Amino acid sequence: MEVADGIPGVVPVRDSKRPDGPALVFPADSWTAFIDELKTDHRP
Repeated sequence: MEVADGIPGVVPVRDSKRPDGPALVFPADSWTAFIDELKTDHRP
């Protein structure tokens, strides 16, 4: 998986094994919320 940066407002994500393949493009604020949630420790 590759995540591009430096593109205002969006975060493109693609399969690094298929660089000419399609990319999913997420709004930057949604991507940030997703990453922040991954970093949160939800263990009981």
